[in-house]
Amino acid sequence: MSRAASTGFQPTHVVPRRGMPAWESPDPARPTVPLDPLLPVELVERRGDWGYIRCANGWAAWVDGRRLVAVPEDPPAAGGPAGTADPRPLLTRAEQALADYRSAVEELAAGTLDGEDFEDRTRGLRLGIVVDGESMWLYDPEEGRWVYGDGRRLSTYATDREVTGGDAGGDAAGHAPTRLVAPEGER
Repeated sequence: MSRAASTGFQPTHVVPRRGMPAWESPDPARPTVPLDPLLPVELVERRGDWGYIRCANGWAAWVDGRRLVAVPEDPPAAGGPAGTADPRPLLTRAEQALADYRSAVEELAAGTLDGEDFEDRTRGLRLGIVVDGESMWLYDPEEGRWVYGDGRRLSTYATDREVTGGDAGGDAAGHAPTRLVAPEGER
C-alpha cells in the first residue's frame, strides 16, 4: 500500500464483509496487504475494473473496484423516518466488544493466554466505529450494517449483506477476476 494524504477523507464505499486483496499498482503481480472487512474507503480513481482507494489513515491501494460496497454520499437526514433507533444500546454493545477484546489482549500480553486461546476468545467479535464531531458511523454486527448517528438517532448507512447471484466462470465472490483496461486514449 502507498501512503496518501489523509485530508478531506470522505468514505464512498466499504470493503466487502470477507475483506479483499489490494495491490500497489493496477497489476495482479504486485499484491500488498489485504484490506479488512467493512473498512470504510474513499474511491479516488477508476481504471476499468480497478479502483484506487484510500483509507482514513492515509493508506492507499488498488482494488477490484467492482467488489466495493457503495455507501450513500451524505448521511441520512436526521429528521427522516428511517432514523428512529436510540444509539445507546448499540454503543453499549460496542463498548462491551471492545472491553472483551482489550481484556484478551491484556491476557495475551501478560502471558496468561496463548495465541490459540486468544483466537478462540476473540472469534466472532466485530466492532467498527468512527466518530467525527457530532457524526458517528457505527457497525451493528447483529444486523450486519453500518449506521449513522447524530447523537439522537441511528439510520442505516450501508449494509454488508451479500447480494445473491453472479456470473458463471467468476470467482467465489461471484464475479470475474479483475483485469486491467487501459483508459481511453492509452489503447
